[in-house]
Amino acid sequence: MAEREAPEPGVPTPGEPAAGAPEAPLVVPLTEPADGVPDVVDTPRRLAEVVAAFAAGTGPVAVDAERASGYRYGQRTYLVQLRRRGAGTAIIDPVALPDLSALSAALRGTEWVLHAASQDLPGLAEQGLVPDEVFDTELAARLLGMERVGLAAVVAEVLGRGLAKEHSAVDWSTRPLPAEWLRYAALDVELLVDLRDALHERLRREGKLEWARQEFAAVRDAPPPAPRAEPWRRTSGLHAVRSTRGLAVVRALWEARDADARARDVSPGRVLPDAALVAAGLALPRSVAALTELKPFAGRATRRRAAYWFAAVQRALELPDAELPSARGPRNDGPPPPRSWPDRDPAAAARLAAARALLRETGERLHVPVENLLQPDLLRRVCWSPPDPVSAGSVADALRAGVARPWQVELLAEPLAAAFATVQ
Repeated sequence: MAEREAPEPGVPTPGEPAAGAPEAPLVVPLTEPADGVPDVVDTPRRLAEVVAAFAAGTGPVAVDAERASGYRYGQRTYLVQLRRRGAGTAIIDPVALPDLSALSAALRGTEWVLHAASQDLPGLAEQGLVPDEVFDTELAARLLGMERVGLAAVVAEVLGRGLAKEHSAVDWSTRPLPAEWLRYAALDVELLVDLRDALHERLRREGKLEWARQEFAAVRDAPPPAPRAEPWRRTSGLHAVRSTRGLAVVRALWEARDADARARDVSPGRVLPDAALVAAGLALPRSVAALTELKPFAGRATRRRAAYWFAAVQRALELPDAELPSARGPRNDGPPPPRSWPDRDPAAAARLAAARALLRETGERLHVPVENLLQPDLLRRVCWSPPDPVSAGSVADALRAGVARPWQVELLAEPLAAAFATVQ
């Protein structure tokens, strides 16, 4: 082995921090809940005890939910975790106890602390859990300009504690749940209220607390997303299918897969991968044998159901031309893709460029991501169809009509109007 040369004076050895460089913050792993891992609440009697304990608790309540994305059909909640001062931690099985409205009633007027609340609130509502007030620690981290906003990263940066995330993508529909998974679930709410308190203070110091309150209210009050007009168009790799007949094959297979997955309560991707739908849309197989020659259909389990999949393909192949899907996708009320603006409306393209530059500069100055300063879809709509005449007041009205929050309107209406005026 060659002898390593000594470093020059003042040059750090590889792997060592340079002199004067800031040390990485010390992160202490959090491996056990302070009160231990509680038993899963799965009987009405135990639920009544939890309801009484949390009603008697004080301060905000930390809330988290676990789903089985990638394993089960849909976004059903399979575990609910809560923690409150004076009540401790509760882990509830919503499969055994689907109606948790009594717990929701016991927490009336209490602030719920969640991380990425928009992901959990719809599923919690199905169990009757609806908050009066929300504090979203992920949204708070975004408004504070943090580069990493996952729960583990924010807890490490703000509180100096380490949360393991190795069980974040497991099958939470499993029963009984392994002890290690339950420990993970309890730890996810262990520090949420402490994190909320620290982020609340940072938001106050930076003058962003009212912004955050408006964002949290918007998340709490957001209606369920409207069903997609043609959800099959989200198939990964669909852009490779150029013919409308091929698109019809993808659509037919997507619908057959979705029906099968729903009936079996299995994630559609586990029934048949998107790659199989695209392969069939490209090959247009005319027989079961031709279908199973395609690599994504060659597996033993897929070959056993080849007749089912080919029936869907055949339906698409026999469709009249008039019933084939459009190559462009469904029409909507929004503007066209921005890449087409320079040719279709150069003035709109110029407005969008000016607006994006404005938001980029504002975001850098305030340490807020551009997408949190203003919803991208709303920005495109206002740039494509600006008010006439353009003024700070008319732009403010347009932003409000697009459900921009008051802080966004106050911050951006006048600068956007000035930016628009330079390109008219």
